[in-house]
Amino acid sequence: MNWTWVNKPGLLFLGFCAFGTVASAEAPLSAIDWLSQSVSTPASLPRGQTQVGPLVSEPPITSGVKSGTITVAPIGSTNLDSLGLVPASRAGLPRNLWGKTPSADLARLLRAERPDTLPAIQSLLHMMLIAELDPPADSDPQGALFLARVDKLLDLGALDPAMSLLELLSAPQAEAFRRWFDISLLIGQEDRACEVMRKSPQIAPTFPARIFCLARGGDWEAAALSLRTGQTLGTIDPQTAELLGRFLDPDLYEGQPALPMPERPSPLVLRMMEAIGEPIPTGTLPVAFAQADLRSNTGWKARIEAGERLARTGAIPSNRLLGLYTEQKAAASGGVWERVKGVQAIESALAAGDKGKAGAALLSLWPQIEENELEVPFSNLFGARLAALGLETEAGALAFRIGLLSDSYEKVAIARQPQDSTEAFLIGVAKGESGSGTPPDQMGVAIADAFRPGVKPGEAFAQLLSSDQLGAAVLKAIDKVTLGASGDLRDVTDGLVLLRTAGMEATARRASLELLLLERRG
Repeated sequence: MNWTWVNKPGLLFLGFCAFGTVASAEAPLSAIDWLSQSVSTPASLPRGQTQVGPLVSEPPITSGVKSGTITVAPIGSTNLDSLGLVPASRAGLPRNLWGKTPSADLARLLRAERPDTLPAIQSLLHMMLIAELDPPADSDPQGALFLARVDKLLDLGALDPAMSLLELLSAPQAEAFRRWFDISLLIGQEDRACEVMRKSPQIAPTFPARIFCLARGGDWEAAALSLRTGQTLGTIDPQTAELLGRFLDPDLYEGQPALPMPERPSPLVLRMMEAIGEPIPTGTLPVAFAQADLRSNTGWKARIEAGERLARTGAIPSNRLLGLYTEQKAAASGGVWERVKGVQAIESALAAGDKGKAGAALLSLWPQIEENELEVPFSNLFGARLAALGLETEAGALAFRIGLLSDSYEKVAIARQPQDSTEAFLIGVAKGESGSGTPPDQMGVAIADAFRPGVKPGEAFAQLLSSDQLGAAVLKAIDKVTLGASGDLRDVTDGLVLLRTAGMEATARRASLELLLLERRG
């Protein structure tokens, strides 16, 4: 956002979800479930101010826009749905990707929960979220698609691009601001958020938000008065009031029992509990909360575990995870420390060009990498170098497969002389060819069918393409590949064919290799 930043150390945060609400055991919380209620919607806005209003229930998915729909936007205003961080050409996407699909349909497709998504699919989805594309045909100033893109980035834990998207706005707007505010809290940049709130009267803070910012600004008396006022008016629930009270004057609660651990905290609750000396472990919270553990005031082990969790969703680059692994020598044995030792051993062996040590370290470490689903981040770090090292026998075969999971998959495939029909098939997939080698299983057969010459998308996808709904088709293809891997393999074929037809050949090949080489089938 083009707002006035004030850079100060630390803060905690604003806004509250219900303090002790029990989290659903059926599905992970989405961003709209755990976002803090840091601002309230004012009755009216200053003249010329466009508000991104609260999200509303979305209608069922339809095949196109309704005839007669009229969209009104202020002359000269920026369409939120057109904002992006990467030009379409650089993202490898057509500018008209969204086409005529209704914004509400796209928003729901984007927000869909995909717990076992392949890394290649995650990468494509990430690019769709940050690319600068033409808005949907029915786009309006509410920016429903824009908010859905931000929310999906939050669900993936990708806070940096989410914040960058929000900072493209020219002025703070309620729904966008509360997301930006929560991100600021989780990455430790909350003081500037309070400063923006103080300078933006159209952003009406809730009582907890006002109290928190007053305290962060050093006005403890006004904060205490606001707390008493909120309690009197009944706008602050008892649990939130006690937490705020402990933050404002911890001496009053000395010797008191610890607060019950909330099961569904907001970023504000997370920071407040940390401030009073009762930190909440983030391991069972939505992945975005892991970003809070990357701060320098967190212990090394917790930062490594947070980095691994974020690397699985592509929320941080592999090199950042490597930096965590190699920061210092392992302090103990077992668990994460074995991965630290193994990564450092491979890094050292590669630097020295020592095949024997590299092969031994790889065979020892790889089962731990698989167990923690870190294969692709590891492969992007070491795959090409391990494949080029010329390792022999078991280590060589493993290095070849690891290389196929890396960004250099095609180069690795071209350089390999296949040792059996399965390797020949893998090489063919990496090169986008069919008929090479023998499919190793039924998944291989489904993938081979997707790479047959002249294969066309199925009828449902063909209808979407003919009605200018490419983006919706791609999102549905993503789901087909993801869900089909543990169900009907014909869906895998259909999804891969659509991706190839849409010009997303690299994604189709990498997803195919991951389906063959990773255990992501439910």
